[in-house]
Formats: sequence, C-alpha cells, structure tokens
Amino acid sequence: MSKEVLEILEERTQKLNRVLGSINGSEKTPTIIAFGGIHGNEYAGIAAIKRVFERIENESIPFQGNFYGVTGNVQALTEKVRFVNKDLNRVWNNETLLENKSNPQDIEDFEQIEVYNTIKDILQSNEGPFYFLDIHTTSCHTDPFITISDSINNREFSSNFKVPIVLGIEEFLEGPLLTYINEFGHVALGFEAGQHDDPVSIDNAEAFLWSALLAANCVDKNAFDGTENLQGSFTCKRKMKCFYEIKYKYTIKEDEEFSIIGYYENFQRIRKNEKIAFSNKKVVRANQSGKIFMPLYQKKGDDGFFIVSRISSFWLLLSKFVRSFKMHALLQIFPGVRASKDVDYALVVNPRTARFLATKIFHLFGYRKKIFREDKWYFIRRDRKISRFI
Repeated sequence: MSKEVLEILEERTQKLNRVLGSINGSEKTPTIIAFGGIHGNEYAGIAAIKRVFERIENESIPFQGNFYGVTGNVQALTEKVRFVNKDLNRVWNNETLLENKSNPQDIEDFEQIEVYNTIKDILQSNEGPFYFLDIHTTSCHTDPFITISDSINNREFSSNFKVPIVLGIEEFLEGPLLTYINEFGHVALGFEAGQHDDPVSIDNAEAFLWSALLAANCVDKNAFDGTENLQGSFTCKRKMKCFYEIKYKYTIKEDEEFSIIGYYENFQRIRKNEKIAFSNKKVVRANQSGKIFMPLYQKKGDDGFFIVSRISSFWLLLSKFVRSFKMHALLQIFPGVRASKDVDYALVVNPRTARFLATKIFHLFGYRKKIFREDKWYFIRRDRKISRFI
C-alpha cells in the first residue's frame, strides 16, 4: 500500500474535506471537476487529485481555467468500506435527490446532498465548458480504461486518452453520478485506474488528470516536465485504444452467494458457455463470447461481471454522421415510434416495433438507455444540449 494511501487512511480520525482543492481562474475558461472516493474502498483518485494540486502549487505551473477536486463518500472512506448503507454511485436520479433533500435517512443520503450542493455551487460560479472526471479502481487486475455515456462530446474528449473506452454503461447500471451529469449536456468521463491497492493505480490516475488538463487547455504542455510521456505512463500491457460496448451484465441477487471461478483479468477473452462463476454453488456460464469486464472480487456490489465487445470504426463513424446531421428524427417514420411528450430526449416505442427494430439501430442514432413503462419501451438519447443544473 502506497504512502499516499496510508496517509488517507490515517485521516480516519478527522474527516476528509469535501473539496480537496480548488483553483479559480476567470469565469469564461474551462472548468475541470475531478471526483475521488465515490466508493470508500477506492483511494487512488483522492491521492492522485492531491498530487496534482500539490505539483501545480509547488512548481507554480501556470493554469488557465478552474479546477476542483471533490471527495465522494467521506464516511465510507473513513470506515474503509465501499459504502455504509447503499452505493453512492447508484442513487443519482431526480426522484432520489428530491426524497433525500426533504427526508435524508442513511449516511449516503447526506453524502449525496453534500456532493450535489458542491456540484451546483461550482456550476453556478463558472460559465464552462465543464468537464467532469470520476476516478475509480477495480477489485480485479486491470489496465486503465474509460467509461462514458454514449454522447458525441464524450466520445470526442475521451479520444484524447490512449486507453480502451467502454460505451453503454448507463444501459446496465441505475443511478451513476456521471450518467446524471450527462443529462445536463456536460462532458463526463469515468476513469478506472487499476486495482484497488496497487500503487500504480495512483500513478495512472495522476497521468489521466494531467492529460485531461492538457486536453481542456488548462495547462500548457511546455509549462512543466514530463508531458511528452504522459500517455505512455498509463500502465497498460495491452495497447488497445479502441471503443467497446457492453453486451451483457450478470446481476447478483439479494442473498445470493456469488464467486468468480479462478482469476480473470479485465478484458480477458472468454468463450460462450465458459464457466465464469458460482451462484449458490451452481455454475454460471458465459451466454456469449467476448471479453470479460469488471469481474467482481469483493464482497459488496451486485455487478457480478459484464461482457463487452469491440465496436468497429465504421459503425462509430456512421453513428457520428447520423447524429451530427440530427437524423434521429427519421426513426419516427416507423409505425409505433413517436417522440415522448413527458420524457425529454426520448422515443416511445411499441413492443412489437421494438422487436422488429434491433436495439443496435437505436444505438446508431444515439439512443442508449432503454426503459419499459406502461407497456411501452422508452429509448432515451444521450446527446444533449447544455441545460441548467437543478
């Protein structure tokens, strides 16, 4: 365990500050908001954010913009657990926020309100553009990678980093912080830096932060040493800067006894019907071939494992083309497809039509999130105009 992580653990007797650091430039310059410790057993983000602020100060690095470091789940970090009562990265929706504001009950309810108010204060104090970065680590060994909701602005900014980029996480997880941020049109990237207790994860997270500051033009590459090697400092065995999409998620049920069979590395290739895990002593097999993604090797959490597959460059270019020319309206020529009157950026689709039109077609036009409500499918578009944070 690294010196920085030990220092964070020693702060258990005194709570971490919600705001780890801030640099305030002029209002009309880029604003970077970096989160660490949304899960309390993931310290690399906190340590990396502190490193970057300290280096900027110690070396007097010129800074053009605004930069904030925000602590996620303070109490869980204090207790060294992923979460205390519930996962802080699964509660971000308007309904939960309204309920927690009026009647907070659990530790994470109070944590969410504080994080929300911090974000709101930052957005109200600056004009943008805004870039949200959420740093995580995993229970399995992994090369660094990025997760994003599938919007064009997210794709473009994430392309600055020479790591795998995984689309479509919002289809399989309810309530991540960055998915909520994306609903207001802002760029939001999740960065998985490595394994929880691996000191290299801090190095990877720091390199990611510097690369993001460079990409947002907050710092100049000639202003400090080491910029030419930043992308190379991501510790990756596989050089695979390409896009993947999630095809399958195994969800662990309440009271289920779940364990992965053997040891998988992230992005390791698997075959259909391969034995992956035990569920209540019964074998769980892969339902398709692909690459295993984030297999669970910790007690807390209900995401057993995912399966991802690579997206072709042609498909990415085609989807960018149809979205750039706002061709998503063409989907409404199909019978049983109409724009929703009560859900923004959504299409309402008759189940019969949904069976006829492959989900991949909706993905092409930017509709990733799929919700079944009142006997209809709602497909929700990820590309948004910037809107006021509420």
